[in-house]
Amino acid sequence: MTYNRRNFLTAAGMGAISTAVISRLGASEPAEAAQRFEFNLTDAQWRKQLSPAAYDVLRRDGTERPYSSPLNKEHRRGTFSCAGCALPLFSSRAKFESGTGWPSFYAPAPNAVITRTDRTLGMARTEVRCRRCGGHLGHVFDDGPKPTGKRYCMNGVAMTFKAI
Repeated sequence: MTYNRRNFLTAAGMGAISTAVISRLGASEPAEAAQRFEFNLTDAQWRKQLSPAAYDVLRRDGTERPYSSPLNKEHRRGTFSCAGCALPLFSSRAKFESGTGWPSFYAPAPNAVITRTDRTLGMARTEVRCRRCGGHLGHVFDDGPKPTGKRYCMNGVAMTFKAI
């Protein structure tokens, strides 16, 4: 086989895809299996309660497509809550336009979320989960606005919104 740029890029791309698939398969074991939460349902109950997209994000650590959530454009005063257990997660006052394609907040509500290190996709990120049901919400980064400098980049399908 002749090695050229096309062969190299094809092999590199296949390697990256394989790594992502293996990482995703390794992460498919729900994180909440090792931790107990106050709001628990069976897998069948979660599937019945949630839309397929919300189930993929909240229970299987998926990610929605950027700019696909109606909550990205939600600018009314109100509360963003967990789509799994209805725990209030974020106030609309903490929401800001990050330009990333996902609803972003600079701070969660008190005692609303927990974090853990997520090592999928070959990097370490800080994952954000609902404190009450353990549902995967998104990730938090250190590139947000004042006063916290944090960007809680959340999957809109993992939340509901109630205007006040």
